[in-house]
Amino acid sequence: MRDYPLVGGPVEIRGALDLETTPVGVMPRRLPAWTKEQYQDPSVFGGTVMPSGVRLAFRTDARVLEFEVLTSTGQLDSDPEPRPTGMLDLRVDGALVERQRAPLGHVVRMAGPGTAQRLVPGEPGTARFDALPAGMKNVELWLPQQTPTELVSLRADGEVLAPLPDGRPRWVHHGSSISHCLEADGPTGTWPVVAASLGGVEVTNLSQPGNDMLDPYVARTIRDLPADLISLETGINIVARATFRLRTFGPAVHGFLDTIRDGHPDTPLLVVSPVSCPALDGSPGPTSVGRDGRITALGDPADVALGALSLQVVRDELARIVAARRARDPHLHYLDGRELLGPAEVEDLPDGLHPSAAAYRRMGERFADHAFADRGPFHSRPRPRPTD
Repeated sequence: MRDYPLVGGPVEIRGALDLETTPVGVMPRRLPAWTKEQYQDPSVFGGTVMPSGVRLAFRTDARVLEFEVLTSTGQLDSDPEPRPTGMLDLRVDGALVERQRAPLGHVVRMAGPGTAQRLVPGEPGTARFDALPAGMKNVELWLPQQTPTELVSLRADGEVLAPLPDGRPRWVHHGSSISHCLEADGPTGTWPVVAASLGGVEVTNLSQPGNDMLDPYVARTIRDLPADLISLETGINIVARATFRLRTFGPAVHGFLDTIRDGHPDTPLLVVSPVSCPALDGSPGPTSVGRDGRITALGDPADVALGALSLQVVRDELARIVAARRARDPHLHYLDGRELLGPAEVEDLPDGLHPSAAAYRRMGERFADHAFADRGPFHSRPRPRPTD
């Protein structure tokens, strides 16, 4: 077996905008390094190092690959075991050929949510894939979408070469935990990856669990990225954390879109409103979690008339904003999120908020059917880029 460097060698790390050097390797982050000084909430940093959509890409004639990684997961003192580390998905020539659970590494223990954390240090572990087909092939290793993963080493029993340039159109997506998809069955089961595979595009997922707040640094990140297609799923975090009222929500949406348009004036841009969530469809936040583990709204529905935001108010406002802007921006589009997961499917929300693994796959299929259809908002996407 031969060692190959993960940085500065043939391997390309896709879907990450920053690589943070650690004592054992590198930690992919899904936002640029410069954004770190613009937020204080540690949950934002935690979301950026959860590598949803991050993958290693290369070509190889190897039959055996070994990936050494160091994961970090959590555990409540009341739980007998740490949270699952998630899956490593291996794709060969675009097809999923093997899925393995990521090795257990660091464990962060706490008495309960929001309490002091205690690190139980772990060691890097190795995932071995030993049934690859013969011959030169395109390989992607997708990292677990819910688990911060430090990349330590790659070993192969054959030659590892740089991947061919990816000529597919580049799709940049930003959303909430419902686009991050912690509950998906694996990294290639998140709905943006399912949709990208069906649509024949390359996705970069900038979604932030609990923190899709129309933050200006995210808009500037999207503005500066190469993108042939852009989408924004927004509203659920804003309502659940009572971040805006109607007076401030509209200008924030306009500002976010204006910043993106500074760098992408003609790129197809799809705004997606929230999927169904019974607790918040007609009631404002903030929210809490009941003893049954399901989300509940703490806001007063009567406050909606005074400017508080429910999901339905957000959907109406997003539809209104997109319709008004389309007079001068014909490449801007709107999708009601209930077309991805509607009120008849709320049984697919185990906690009343987040879809099940099967529902995430269905959402990806529906998004592809809508966005990439002949008359869909992304139907006029550019042809694949030259690879020479």
